[in-house]
Amino acid sequence: MAALLLYNKKQPMAINVNTVYQTVLSIINKEQRGYITPDEFNKLGTQVQLEIFEKYFEDLNQQARVPQSNLNYANRLENIDEKIAIFKTFGNAVYNTASPTPTNYFTLPTQDAYGRTVELYRLGEVTHKNEILVQRLQRNDFYTSEKSKLTKATITFPTYLYENNFLFIKPDSILSDVEVEYVRKPSNVIWGFNVGTLGQYIFNELDYNQTTQPTGHVNFELHESEQTEVVLRILQYAGIIIRDPQIVQAAAQQVQMDEINKKS
Repeated sequence: MAALLLYNKKQPMAINVNTVYQTVLSIINKEQRGYITPDEFNKLGTQVQLEIFEKYFEDLNQQARVPQSNLNYANRLENIDEKIAIFKTFGNAVYNTASPTPTNYFTLPTQDAYGRTVELYRLGEVTHKNEILVQRLQRNDFYTSEKSKLTKATITFPTYLYENNFLFIKPDSILSDVEVEYVRKPSNVIWGFNVGTLGQYIFNELDYNQTTQPTGHVNFELHESEQTEVVLRILQYAGIIIRDPQIVQAAAQQVQMDEINKKS
């Protein structure tokens, strides 16, 4: 897990959710064009963040086919990977003994090694006892390889099948100490607030906690360089909500220009 820890060693600042919301409101209200409620903003922010996050993987696949510069700051492949690294984490898979299942059935972690509740987006490496790499096989190869002594999985060369968000591991003697690296989904964006004496929304500067701080906030988790695109994409959706085609058109054009500039 050393390589993964290096990814998490130096993470950029998160995009402040209040800064984005106030910027969006300022632009929309500049000419008295409408209003976006906190609930609407949270839904739009979460959607926009997921769209930008998923586009990282499209860009990564495209850039992987293009010759890269030796200059670190100009290396687009490294830049995209740096943005994805924010969401890389790891945790322990749990052996399922609750019901009759196929051999060595593991559930994926719902909490990572840092105690955060997470949702898996992409599975990475699977290891046993932190050092033995478990080889991933497709269904046919996974079961066919067990029929021969030459290809059958061993404790030093284990294999796994990943189906329906479960891990099936061979040999059967592996019942614990299975760790997975993965990319998690971004957390939902929350502009948390309290209601003032006049009924106004007051931003809650405390971090969200379901038990102790249910009105707290959750910042955007994207790389800080994405702040402008986040604002523009939210404006694009906001224009639809308040039925203002000019905002939709202007924001869409700017997003398109930003995309061209990033690729140039």
